[in-house]
Amino acid sequence: MFAITAARIAPDDPLSGLEAGERPDPEPREGWTTVRVKAASLNHHDLWSLRGVALGEDRLPMILGGDAAGIDENGDEVIVHSVITEPAAPGTTPRFSLLSEHYDGTFAEKVLVPKANLLPKPAELSFEEAACLPTAWLTAYSMLFDKADLRPGSTVLVQGAGGGVSVALIKLAAQVGHRVYVTSRDEDKRAKALELGAYAALPSGERLPERVDVVFDSVGQATWRHSVRSLKPGGAIVTCGATSGDAPPAELTRVFFLQLRVLGSTMGTWEELRALTEMCVRTGLRPEIDRVLPLKDAAEGFRAMAEGDVFGKIVFTN
Repeated sequence: MFAITAARIAPDDPLSGLEAGERPDPEPREGWTTVRVKAASLNHHDLWSLRGVALGEDRLPMILGGDAAGIDENGDEVIVHSVITEPAAPGTTPRFSLLSEHYDGTFAEKVLVPKANLLPKPAELSFEEAACLPTAWLTAYSMLFDKADLRPGSTVLVQGAGGGVSVALIKLAAQVGHRVYVTSRDEDKRAKALELGAYAALPSGERLPERVDVVFDSVGQATWRHSVRSLKPGGAIVTCGATSGDAPPAELTRVFFLQLRVLGSTMGTWEELRALTEMCVRTGLRPEIDRVLPLKDAAEGFRAMAEGDVFGKIVFTN
């Protein structure tokens, strides 16, 4: 089968480790099933894998990709939840990983996944739309509705406009009535954020007209100080990433004096993915898709993400 593979780890030139070509079909495994991939979406995780984050040389070559929608062995249209749970011995903690970390991912014609990781794809969602949900949109959903503990009509700041999680946060938060501030260095991306429902969009680092209840930060070092200083007393930062680095000044004096909270968030549960899918169906909310490319042209999508030339999700199709 045709697949997009991490063949080499290259921290300084990640795209040089990307290869496209034939790989063996998945081998049957008890409790798992093969899904014929119709669409798969690109995430920063895939780019970081090529840099060696969460993927070691000993596991190469590895088919990349975590998100997918396709057709299972019964002919049913399905969405793949990409969090793999390993059985644990009594008294120990289960091990969690994402597809493409220990098991081949979704940038292929077929992917092998646990049967329990599938959920029905509603007819209302296209394969391309459904493939955007399991990572970026699920992460945003969990950050907003589980970690943030917000009341209707709250004020929030989304740091960075353009990435999959940020765009999902803008659309989800606006949908439920929050006042959404957004930052970006890019004027066009700020304008697009306003079109998606943001209340205001400001240049990165610019002081907000008011302090907010919660900041959603996936940028890290470059935005951390601004995130901390944008919060009301008792507010919270919910972080799911550090694309600019993970060692900013902690601002601990402000954190303890204003009794701020810092909450980490990674992905989401199968149940949250089902709820997110239902929300999309009932409200008409749909993922923002930057571009759709045939899988054979995946390198173009990786290059756009590496250069920051993205607003929403990049989707590959078979």
